[in-house]
Amino acid sequence: QVQLVESGGGLVQAGGSLRLSCAASGRTFSSYAMGWFRQSPGKEREFVAAITWDGNSYHTDSVKGRFTISRDNAKNTVYLQMNSLKPEDTAVYYCAAGPATDYGLRFPYEYAYWGQGTQVTVSS
Repeated sequence: QVQLVESGGGLVQAGGSLRLSCAASGRTFSSYAMGWFRQSPGKEREFVAAITWDGNSYHTDSVKGRFTISRDNAKNTVYLQMNSLKPEDTAVYYCAAGPATDYGLRFPYEYAYWGQGTQVTVSS
């Protein structure tokens, strides 16, 4: 069982930056693949970024060059550094934990555990 708690969301102007954190409970954090998703009102939950248990990262095209996923296994934490934020990045951001694989997990059904979400609002 893994419990995930996100933090770091908030209100920021377009062009600004935020860093989201997701703290995980449990001793086997390093064996999980981790991901970030986001969901806006009326839209489906969409993939943002994923990182394998050994640190290989993947980002959806709309955030490449602006967002970076990383993990610190010693701290049981995964991060999402978000730079050059745009109003269309406004959403609730969720972190998720899934089974260890050699590739990034890009679909919600691939993940077994979810955090409660943190709101990110980007004003124009």
